[in-house]
Amino acid sequence: MKLTRGIRRFAAVLTLIGLAAMLSGCAGQFVVLDPKGVVGRHQLDLILISTLLCLVIIVPVLVLTFTIAWRYRSKAGSKAAYRPDWEHSTKLELLWWGIPILIIVILASVTVHYTYKLEPSKPLESDKKPIVIQVTSLDWKWLFQYPEQGIATVNYVQFPEDVPVRFELTSDAPMNSFWIPQLGGQIYTMSGMAMKLNLMADEPGTYMGMGANFSGKEFGKMRFDARVTSQADFDKWVENVKRTAPALTQEGYDKLAEPGTTGTQDYSSIPEGLFDRIVTKYSGGGTGHQHGGAASTEEDMKDMKDMKDMPMPESGSGSESASEHQHH
Repeated sequence: MKLTRGIRRFAAVLTLIGLAAMLSGCAGQFVVLDPKGVVGRHQLDLILISTLLCLVIIVPVLVLTFTIAWRYRSKAGSKAAYRPDWEHSTKLELLWWGIPILIIVILASVTVHYTYKLEPSKPLESDKKPIVIQVTSLDWKWLFQYPEQGIATVNYVQFPEDVPVRFELTSDAPMNSFWIPQLGGQIYTMSGMAMKLNLMADEPGTYMGMGANFSGKEFGKMRFDARVTSQADFDKWVENVKRTAPALTQEGYDKLAEPGTTGTQDYSSIPEGLFDRIVTKYSGGGTGHQHGGAASTEEDMKDMKDMKDMPMPESGSGSESASEHQHH
């Protein structure tokens, strides 16, 4: 009997040592706890506040569980009070119902506040003009288009520090999830939709980016680098790409979109309207949904303007008015 207990205790100690070793080895991977942007910092605040509020409940419950189990264990000469007729205590009821309800109310308020504050499509406050980067998830790679600079990259993205970045995201493959942990939370990329995500980096560096949603056998290789530089270095990089990289043609994109993995690539130019065509590619009506409520494409804006400028039929003309039509 004593031997069996010894083996169990030894196995428990080994398990704890193994868990500690694994956690220490993964400590460097907890990049979400080392934010490098305003959005990432707010999200870390929410994580810490939620964790502390939960610990207010969890820690006392665990302590009381072990305390009660130890105090009322079966043993000779126990001094624990034996009260078989006890059934109610108003003070205890108020304690173990009131505190959790109060914490839930606080947690709900904090969550609602940060939910509105961290709305992905909400522009970030800055005195600098945002840079637009159009993101397309493919099988199994990432395409980044810079419509204002007229260039594109594959499997890495670059932008300047302290400048808001407005990511416009879609998919030309199964649904995926775009995530740069140190800069902000993830957002899904879906075919037929143009989602928006606003992020900003505080300091130069290379930050890990990934596809965080299962999308086939090579989804684990859908990683990319988010390179943050100074504005001057970013401008030099753009000029270098324009000068040295090949152009991305429609045929080149069709080839790139085929399932498969690839390394990083640069393109000195992109086909006009490529991102809009990707968004509307799988929608039968020719238009796609855009997160944020804006029109999906320039064509949509033009159609709405044409409809607005269209003259309305005058009463008494050859066309029937709405009321006349109803009477008929």
